[in-house]
Amino acid sequence: MMIRIRSRDGLERVTIDNPHATISQLKSQIESQLRVPLQSQTLSTNQNLLLAKTQDDWSLFTDMSNPNSPISSLNLTHGSMVYLAYQGERTVPGPAVNPAGSFGKKMTMDDLIAKQMRVTRQENPHCELVSFDRDAANAFQHYVNETLAFAVKRAGFMYGTVSPEGKVEVDFIYEPPQQGTEESLLLLRDPDEEKVVDAIAIGLGMRKVGFIFTQTISQDKKDYTMSTVEVLQAAQLHAEGDLKEWVTAIVKLEVNEDGAADVHFEAFQMSDMCVRLFKEGWFETEVNKDEIDPKLSRMKKDVVVGVKDTREVDNDFFLVVVKIADHQGPLSTAFPIENRNVPVSMKALKDHFNRTKSLSFVKRISDFHLLLLLANFLDINADVPALAGCVHTQSAVPEGYQLLIESMASAS
Repeated sequence: MMIRIRSRDGLERVTIDNPHATISQLKSQIESQLRVPLQSQTLSTNQNLLLAKTQDDWSLFTDMSNPNSPISSLNLTHGSMVYLAYQGERTVPGPAVNPAGSFGKKMTMDDLIAKQMRVTRQENPHCELVSFDRDAANAFQHYVNETLAFAVKRAGFMYGTVSPEGKVEVDFIYEPPQQGTEESLLLLRDPDEEKVVDAIAIGLGMRKVGFIFTQTISQDKKDYTMSTVEVLQAAQLHAEGDLKEWVTAIVKLEVNEDGAADVHFEAFQMSDMCVRLFKEGWFETEVNKDEIDPKLSRMKKDVVVGVKDTREVDNDFFLVVVKIADHQGPLSTAFPIENRNVPVSMKALKDHFNRTKSLSFVKRISDFHLLLLLANFLDINADVPALAGCVHTQSAVPEGYQLLIESMASAS
């Protein structure tokens, strides 16, 4: 039978005659067929092995550590995927080389460019750390978990600050109009609304810092970190964001050791090479999901991965892991959130003001989602930045704005 082996060098195959072979025998075949020394191998059925960077990290993957266990006990059958990490270097056989120049085919300029387009892993992110405001992150995951049950995809744009050291703090998440299904996510972006969002962010001393999306329950059964379609969307938004610290975050449901499901956040940066390839039009964007492995991105021309010319690149090559933390930011997230199943009405404003009577006026409006509703009735160039600026500095709100907002709340 054939076992697929995915490593930092891409996807390879190993043939095993005995379907009841042990893990030790599988390792021997990997050594024989792929020339990876047995003692250097770490194997796992968990794709996260490829994201681990040190031997200490590799040692945490123990599902294939017993050499005497039969591979059948891990439900490995013909065509199954096993992940391989190893120390050292090796030479991966490349394609046959055709002679060039006067003795064979002449190389075109496109051929020369392709030979120079080498796709390698980026070890270090530009973003040192991403920290999520606890309330903002909880409001996003709670809706996806409790209301959508992780059955359809959902996304948002993250706004916050970037420190000189490259630390990103996410203080609110704006959810644009969108249509999500089990496998696809279509952003129905509203340019006018996004201009208002950006105006509020500027007044708050913030900017757009990344993109967050969910993966559905069915995707948890797939052996990829990000699918081809997700990589394309993330690369497009990263390129559009024009920020070297731009973060792409994934929220998904994972089953823990006790059999219970936990909501899990992961953060990445799309690699510099990924963004460059997207900007220069190398990605094949018209892909039929039924015709391509969702773990692979297809290129319009050959690129070099390792020593091989190929048009299919493992998506993990484009992901750079970012550390995650959390914090309590300056904003609350108690107001209903835009563009969800239930439209936000002016009654929500009245209810909010009734609940927050004990707070100062500036505290009562220190919520991005509330400011977004108010912005529909204010001048985007003058009123919106001024009101957001009061929230940013936690200074007194001018009486005229207070009277206007209170009248809107009482009239609903």
